[in-house]
Amino acid sequence: MKHLQIAVGIIRNSQQEIFITQRAADSHMAGFWEFPGGKVEQGETAELALKRELSEEVGIVVQEAVLLNVLEHTFTDRIVTLSFYMVEAWDGEPFGREGQPIRWVRQSELVAEEFPPANAAIIALLTR
Repeated sequence: MKHLQIAVGIIRNSQQEIFITQRAADSHMAGFWEFPGGKVEQGETAELALKRELSEEVGIVVQEAVLLNVLEHTFTDRIVTLSFYMVEAWDGEPFGREGQPIRWVRQSELVAEEFPPANAAIIALLTR
């Protein structure tokens, strides 16, 4: 079974809003909302992958990222290890560089059902 390492950025502004993007129609878990990020490539640390992915996906340069939690989730066809980073300092204004829908959501108003199941525990942590 495939095992993927994923770096995930929880981009939070000073109003306690979180930046989220919608998964592409042709992707695994299509249509769900997600915290931006992506696969850790060979020879990369999770933090380096986070910085690269957030630059590629949402056009920001991460200044500071703090590891919040690491969660593992097993799907029928793959295992994913998710490293969640809180990102509160960056350069640029995040946007959907790949044309993906985006939105800012109050941290307290995140809805776990709108995200892939692997995100449930982190959303519970963020909204408690």
